[in-house]
Amino acid sequence: MRTKTQVLVVDDEAAILRFLKPALEANGYDMVSAGTVAEATKRIAAESPDIVLLDLGLPDGDGKEVIKRAREWSDVPIIVLSARERETEKIESLDLGADDYVNKPFNVGELLARMRTALRHRMQRKAEIPVLRVGNLEVDAVRHRATRAGIELKLTPKEFELLSFLSKHAGRVLTHRQILTAVWGPAHTEDTQYLRVYVGQLRQKVEEHADDPRIILTEPGIGYRIAES
Repeated sequence: MRTKTQVLVVDDEAAILRFLKPALEANGYDMVSAGTVAEATKRIAAESPDIVLLDLGLPDGDGKEVIKRAREWSDVPIIVLSARERETEKIESLDLGADDYVNKPFNVGELLARMRTALRHRMQRKAEIPVLRVGNLEVDAVRHRATRAGIELKLTPKEFELLSFLSKHAGRVLTHRQILTAVWGPAHTEDTQYLRVYVGQLRQKVEEHADDPRIILTEPGIGYRIAES
């Protein structure tokens, strides 16, 4: 029986593995590694790690192929570690099913926080928690109501649906396409301006200062993320 949370690090750079192993083990994780798309796919299928840290630049192919293959059968949290700066790479990874991304070089503290968030999301999905709490926000999916600091928010049905979807993934970056597909349907995947309008309206109701948002955060060029606290 596994006693520690197992982290599969998919990276062919020995220096990254040497750097991550003591940091992860010092925080109670058990680290295993893979250096190729093929090896990573095999280990995810055979060993069912609790979380995957994935580099996109692998010697036998693009790391996004690991995400694509894994998502055919697994909901394991996947965090992309990448030196690639192009927004399209991040968007493609997230749209394929990655939970988050962290740019190289990265701060270990930030990485650990993202890992905790991704692992918590997986547990929440399995538990199907009816009331979601994000800071002083409460979103009650059963009663179809939301409150901030105990005060009920006057939301339209679509605003509630948008807030509920974002809250279910608190701490995780969601692409414009993911949000539009979930809330408005596949026919609206390109309506990013429409989404901006709704996010603006929602911020007026949930933020203390809508022009300086602390709850619904913008990921420039990619999408949005709800802060966890």
